Amino acid sequence: MRTQLDTATTTGTTRLPDSLCTHTPKCPSATSSDREAAHVVANHPEQGWSLLCNGLLLFEDTGELLPDGRVIAPHRPLAALA
Repeated sequence: MRTQLDTATTTGTTRLPDSLCTHTPKCPSATSSDREAAHVVANHPEQGWSLLCNGLLLFEDTGELLPDGRVIAPHRPLAALA
C-alpha cells in the first residue's frame, strides 16, 4: 500500500506533502540553492543526519542526499580544515 509520503518521495518531487510543511513561508525546494534552510522534521545527531521538510537528508559532514537520490558532496569551508 502506497501512502502520500511514499508517492511524494519516490516520484521525484522535491518537497514533502504540504501536510508536513505547515509553517510559513514554505520551505525551499530540495533543488534550490537555499535548500538547507528548510525546517528539520527528524534529527538524529547520534547517527549524524537530519531530514529536512523538503525531503533533503543533511549529513553532519555537510554532505546531502536529495529526494531523487542525487548526492551532493560535502562542502566544508577551507578555513575549517586548517
